[in-house]
Amino acid sequence: CKVDLFTVYVLPRKESRPSWDNPMQFVLACVSYAVGLGNVWRFPYLCQMHGGGGFMIPYLIMLFVEGIPLFYMELAIGQKMRLGSIGAWSAISPYLGGLGIASVVTSLYLCLYYNVINAWSFWYLFHSFQAVLPWSDCPVNSNRTAYLEECEVATPTQYFFFRETLNISSSIDENGGVHMGLALCLLLAWLIVYLFIVKGVKSTGKVVYFTATFPYVVLIIYLIRGVTLHGALNGVKYMFTPKMEQLANPQTWINAATQIFFSLGLGFGSLIAFASYNHHNNNFENQAITVSLINSGTSIFASIVTFSIYGFKATFNYESCLERMRLLLMNTFELAEDTVHIDNISFWITDLNRTQPEQIAAIASRIETCSLEAELDTAVEGTGLAFIVYSEAIKNMPAAQLWSVLYFFMLLLLGMGSMLGNVTAIITPLRDFKVLAHSLSNETLNGLVCLFCLLLGFGFTTRSGNYWFTMFNEYGATFSLLFIVLLEIVTVSYIYGLKRFEKDIEDMLGRRPNWYWKIMWVAVSPLLLISLFVFYILNYIQGGAPTYQAWDKDVVREELTQIRLGLRSDSEISCVNLCASFLSIFIGLRSGF
Repeated sequence: CKVDLFTVYVLPRKESRPSWDNPMQFVLACVSYAVGLGNVWRFPYLCQMHGGGGFMIPYLIMLFVEGIPLFYMELAIGQKMRLGSIGAWSAISPYLGGLGIASVVTSLYLCLYYNVINAWSFWYLFHSFQAVLPWSDCPVNSNRTAYLEECEVATPTQYFFFRETLNISSSIDENGGVHMGLALCLLLAWLIVYLFIVKGVKSTGKVVYFTATFPYVVLIIYLIRGVTLHGALNGVKYMFTPKMEQLANPQTWINAATQIFFSLGLGFGSLIAFASYNHHNNNFENQAITVSLINSGTSIFASIVTFSIYGFKATFNYESCLERMRLLLMNTFELAEDTVHIDNISFWITDLNRTQPEQIAAIASRIETCSLEAELDTAVEGTGLAFIVYSEAIKNMPAAQLWSVLYFFMLLLLGMGSMLGNVTAIITPLRDFKVLAHSLSNETLNGLVCLFCLLLGFGFTTRSGNYWFTMFNEYGATFSLLFIVLLEIVTVSYIYGLKRFEKDIEDMLGRRPNWYWKIMWVAVSPLLLISLFVFYILNYIQGGAPTYQAWDKDVVREELTQIRLGLRSDSEISCVNLCASFLSIFIGLRSGF
């Protein structure tokens, strides 16, 4: 007697499964999920690292040869099977249930730490309602005689993030207690996520009207404000000035491919879950193209906003440096105030070095090299960009509190929108199980999933939690997602069969996919995914001794710390997560026998 994974699934009649009220809700849900924090803090960094406007060329190529075809494929699978990831892949083959399980495990893994970003956004948002932003100035010491040394050596924005927000330890071994402020913010974040999904697709469909659109309102407001800031055009010009030599760098193409891959949220099962609530004849082909183009367009649009802020910050720092040098020269050499300007600092230093070398030598340690290009070349990504660089720029704006509230509220909505997709990728497959469907209501099941993730997520609010967050965020899902999507495309093209898949699409759309889609699915996308997978495996092997960034409060900067023992390194976590994905897929394969 054979019992496979598929037999424990409910195969609902089409009219009995909940569905979106209209196609616009589905599109907005996909946009809200795909357009996330990576568009704001990852894409601008890659542009900065890989030649500004020149990076657009590999990025757009990868969008059409990798992103859109895989996005289309996942939507087609979800809409045809009308099941979550586990049920959809089990319906394709009873031996592939583990592929769906791997997607659910990866989404669960992401949910454990991703909402911590929303907790940080809440923390900054609440602190924005003050007469003076708390990251504008350093706090005074206990004697109230001077500023805290740790803050003075760093910057007020760094101090607020690392000390006030994270209260970070000096290494991953120093765990410390839970930061109660952050823990409460995390509780609030999960409570809001639960309220957004409490009724399943019916409540999510209403929420996405706001989470998918309001961030664009804020970005437009920031664009108008950003381009009017002093020096903003320096940043925008820097972004659109291509360095074509970067196109010869393989890393540029690899980063473009991985940015498209992760930005669209492929492999998590969220797209399959969202599409499973579509009507049978919904035109998902146009929606796949639309959402993919909106996602990439948003990345470029957000980069213009970001680089205008970069330009303002870089110009401010550059001119502040020149002003310090002007005052230093005036006070040292008793020069007339109207003779030294920020435009002729270099001339005066050169001239004084020739005429008064001894006095110049005496202040040599205090002379700084002021360079606008160097300021613009300083590349920052992730939390450093979102919570430090932006905060640094915001505090120097007029009406800083207003811009701070708008910015962190936008971050919060971007994070919440992505969380809707992440959680839906978990609860939809669970809801498809007969046992859970009959024994638990939607509200109870969704609440249990959120509570489970909340309890485990408290670990990221400890003093060492940011180290774990960084390693999980950068390395945790890379291997597994590449492997999952590679198996997806191979399964559809060569196991399920391309001809059969074409007939399914014809049944839904009334026409078969054209040659472009078939070439991408059969050859180009699989080869590209294999290349990426091999690249990451080689990087893992050649990575050497694993390290992580640790905050040294004495030196007041992040130091590379080497770890040799225990499950603590970036590479080890990647390996364990990949093994977990292999195990999940293996369990699914075994369930078919």
